[in-house]
Amino acid sequence: MTSVQAIGNRILENVEKVIIGKHNEIELTLVGLLSRGHVLIEDVPGVGKTMLARALARSIGGKFGRIQFTPDMLPSDVTGVSIFNQQTREFEFRRGPIMEHVVLADEINRATPKTQSSLLEAMEERQVTVDGVTYPLDEPFMVLATQNPIEYEGTFPLPEAQLDRFLLRIRLGYPSANDEVAILDSQQYQHPIRALEQVVTIEEIKQAQEDVKTVYVEEQLKRYIVALVDATRYHEDVYLGASPRGCLALYRTAQVRAALAGRDHAIPDDIKALARTTLAHRVIVGPTARIKDISQESIIGDVLSHVPVPGAALGQSTAA
Repeated sequence: MTSVQAIGNRILENVEKVIIGKHNEIELTLVGLLSRGHVLIEDVPGVGKTMLARALARSIGGKFGRIQFTPDMLPSDVTGVSIFNQQTREFEFRRGPIMEHVVLADEINRATPKTQSSLLEAMEERQVTVDGVTYPLDEPFMVLATQNPIEYEGTFPLPEAQLDRFLLRIRLGYPSANDEVAILDSQQYQHPIRALEQVVTIEEIKQAQEDVKTVYVEEQLKRYIVALVDATRYHEDVYLGASPRGCLALYRTAQVRAALAGRDHAIPDDIKALARTTLAHRVIVGPTARIKDISQESIIGDVLSHVPVPGAALGQSTAA
């Protein structure tokens, strides 16, 4: 897995020239890319969500698409539209912004449910259908969606079916004081995104996406993943637990994390490190727990503390 690790390190170092002090969050985004998944970034404005998407696209040499969601958007503004050409007397398909390698779905919760639903086919099946014609999307394909968790006026909550299609949900958070000074220094003359160069090729990314599938996951770890997901379904504070897609998400991301660390096998720490970001947004908190302000992340934390870890048998660390 040294090739995957090398590719990951090049991308991480490159993106960190733009997004300073957020190594773990960048690594999680990279995990999403190599897992062929999509990432929901839930945070306040101005912390670098858009720059993260642009920096990632530049680093891999991919085409970048941006969709600024608003209440008056139509599904065709996302997928594209067929336009009649008067000269050829035929309909021509104009590609929508969703048909790029890295797509920023900015403020996704400001669009109506009808427009949000136009993303479902693209995210799951990696294709769009317009006027009965299906158009496959280029690989790699990744949606980085953002939403503001503070301001809810004029927004439409994401339906559970769409939330479940996001492999990971992450938060960037505010930088530390030292990192914020470094940000000021880096942008004294121009934004570092302007000088950012490509460090890997599209073909290298596609090969890495295949290579991570060969990472070995021991039978006990598979049962540990299933046990964690199953525990969310019967937790006292949960109205609806994680779906089988949550199992697949935790399994695949654990493989990628292991590969990025240079290992050809997953360990319990890979699963524990990714459980919150892969499962929390798939859990619906019960009404009583919501009144008590119990968060999805705290529920996953409680599940992690109660489900036995197969670390002793595997001889690996089980630190939380």
